Amino acid sequence: MRHFGHIAPATREGLFFQEPCEFGPDSSARVLSAALGATLYSPATRPRLADDIVKQAGRGVVSMVLCLEDSIDDSEVAGAEENLVRQFADLDASSVEVPLLFIRVREPGQIGDLVHRLGGTIRMLSGFVLPKFNEERGVPFMEALAKAEKACGRRLFAMPVLESPELLHLETRGETLQGIARTVDKYRDRVLALRLGVTDFCSAYGLRRAPDMTAYDVQIVGAVIADVVNVLGRADGTGFTITGPVWEYFRLQERMFKPQLRRSPFLEGRAEELRTALIEHDLDGLLREIELDRANGLLGKTCIHPSHVAPVHALSVVSHEEYSDAKDILRPERGGGGVMRSAYTNKMNEVKPHRAWAERTLLRADVFGVARQDVGFVELLAAGLAE
Repeated sequence: MRHFGHIAPATREGLFFQEPCEFGPDSSARVLSAALGATLYSPATRPRLADDIVKQAGRGVVSMVLCLEDSIDDSEVAGAEENLVRQFADLDASSVEVPLLFIRVREPGQIGDLVHRLGGTIRMLSGFVLPKFNEERGVPFMEALAKAEKACGRRLFAMPVLESPELLHLETRGETLQGIARTVDKYRDRVLALRLGVTDFCSAYGLRRAPDMTAYDVQIVGAVIADVVNVLGRADGTGFTITGPVWEYFRLQERMFKPQLRRSPFLEGRAEELRTALIEHDLDGLLREIELDRANGLLGKTCIHPSHVAPVHALSVVSHEEYSDAKDILRPERGGGGVMRSAYTNKMNEVKPHRAWAERTLLRADVFGVARQDVGFVELLAAGLAE
């Protein structure tokens, strides 16, 4: 699979200076953690879940979480587990390529049980999402995952969700973060990414952000995100990929744009029309939050609606300017440091301070591609929605 793999090759060629690379479940953890992109959540109770997975893969989704936790009622868990086993069997029988699939469990015991019940169809599972993760809960989860991995003979990743009240409350945040750091470091090879549960953070104080506000505008939430990145997202080799929080509004209807978008992936001068429509349909807040995610060191995003996927991926593509700066900074002859004017002659590139940024940028360029010099977000979004 690859990002933007659902659009025609000729269209991709017109959009990208460097096309996104191919990757799959057996790719390195470094590549997969960067490639998660918009991770689409779906309740595990959906009766046509297998069909939904195939449909979303055809629309450009490369990672999905099938949820047994907060998205379903407590009374539905047993039926949802049975449904997962049936739906994986249907997917296996269809022999289609599926996104990276993860199951969000409630308790450690579910991991081994589900791996056993899935049998040979476990080949389609990339790992598990672990809710309300802290040191006390995290160790049993990670031990259960290690046992399940050994039992099935396959690599299984963990994606812990950081959302417990202890992480939010100021008096317990420091020690909770240190406990999480100890746990994920111990099981580093199995941790693909850390996910932020901002909805749970807000609920602890009875808050809910409006569609014109980002998670960073809710200062108590923004402070937690900053501390999580501070401790767990460092670029010195000790950090992990941390993904952006969920955006919970989805009034946008893709079909509103489809008629004009099908005419040309480059909109035939309709870029301003699409920009206006995005703002009018409550995506302005999402777009600002995605930009703030990246500015604060987060990569990828939790999504609960398919309409969020294309904007997340379009804004994840590396611009030609970013790529030029990163390549200049990482030239072998620049290993000793120094300062240079950017190729776009609009900024200073300082080799040593900007090296970690450049390395992250080139990794993102590998998995999301590099846009041509005259291609921007609107063109990338339009191409993704038009297919």
